[in-house]
Amino acid sequence: MRVALVGATGLVGSTMLRVLEERNFPVSELLPVASEKSVGKIIHWRGKSFPILSAAEAIMRMPQIALFSAGGSVSLLLAPQFAATGCRVIDNSSAWRMDPTKKLIVPEINGVELTKDDFIIANPNCSTIQMVMVLKPLHQKYGIKRVVVSTYQSVTGTGQNAVKELLDQRAGGKGFGVYPHPIDLNLLPHIDVFTDNGYTKEEMKMVNETQKIMGDESIHVTATAVRVPVMGGHSESLNIELKQDFEEKEVRNLLSQYPGVEVIDNPTQNEYPMPLDAAGKNTVFVGRIRRDYSQSNTLNCWVVSDNLRKGAATNAIQIAEYLRSAGLV
Repeated sequence: MRVALVGATGLVGSTMLRVLEERNFPVSELLPVASEKSVGKIIHWRGKSFPILSAAEAIMRMPQIALFSAGGSVSLLLAPQFAATGCRVIDNSSAWRMDPTKKLIVPEINGVELTKDDFIIANPNCSTIQMVMVLKPLHQKYGIKRVVVSTYQSVTGTGQNAVKELLDQRAGGKGFGVYPHPIDLNLLPHIDVFTDNGYTKEEMKMVNETQKIMGDESIHVTATAVRVPVMGGHSESLNIELKQDFEEKEVRNLLSQYPGVEVIDNPTQNEYPMPLDAAGKNTVFVGRIRRDYSQSNTLNCWVVSDNLRKGAATNAIQIAEYLRSAGLV
């Protein structure tokens, strides 16, 4: 299968290459695409060398799947050009997520919605993906009324320059420019730009994308998104109000049985999910599951996942795997 990778030199793009290899996705021809300044440079994958191509060159080679991780403006420009050739585009940017004509897919949750008519498929926001992986089995069993989420998001979500900035500051330097304030030894309650309602775009993504993925606009979500000086994964504190009462043991069983979710919840032994544990893994980890005694039918939990993996690269490749298994490519 000919696979184009648009944004091959970025953090998510390089993670996609690792995940393609780990999951043994059947790539007969890899077509790495990056910015004009990178065209002609070489990347190495599966023991072979591949020259970076321009988008036009990759389109001419007629890939069957194109994995996009190059930003919204690039996706808006190039995704339709790839799709026009019959290529299935899986886009990791926010460009198409809320387009009513495009599917927003987490394969474990709504992969069955994909059809032969879907040529541009949106990959959800990283923080949304790990949250809905926990919400879905709870919504199926009890129904969800409201979710209050606070995120603790890794600098890897911003990109390579943010990682360099954190490490430079940690080493005593004055690396500054990616974020409006120092990130080392600090927290920034500010991810993406602020909107007119006082929330950031990141926070509103979690509201709108959750309702679209779950197929239920009655689920109310309110979010506070925070950047933390961490590498390895995003963490989230969830407060979930359910329509029916629950038993904690049953909740743990439901979550532990859901594909892609692992429960780590033994606080007496200091066992709970942490970014260090999630780094490099494709799983969504959940722990600190406990009843909220201040309100009926409500529980708290703590969710951690590698944002470059399930939050981006792995989810995109799982979509490609689903397309292949369903005979859509």
